[in-house]
Amino acid sequence: MEAVLWYVLAGTRGGVNRVRMLRALDDRPRNANQLAEEVDLNYDTIRHHLDVLTDNNVVKASGNDYGAVYLLTDMAHDHWGIIEDIMTELD
Repeated sequence: MEAVLWYVLAGTRGGVNRVRMLRALDDRPRNANQLAEEVDLNYDTIRHHLDVLTDNNVVKASGNDYGAVYLLTDMAHDHWGIIEDIMTELD
């Protein structure tokens, strides 16, 4: 899982924005629109990053479609130390 996290957060162009999103979601669960406002990115960009994070089991949706609220997965919580290390390196 560590390799997946490094790839998703540090190995791609969108990694910095994904880190910003994870920080916001660690603060509290949010829907895509709230997340877009919090990290100051457009909605379509947020949706793309949420899809990547969901596909890699870093975040999960609670609910469906537009109103779905996103939160960190248990895997993300279990590997939060690695995520923090990646965040520190990207700062």
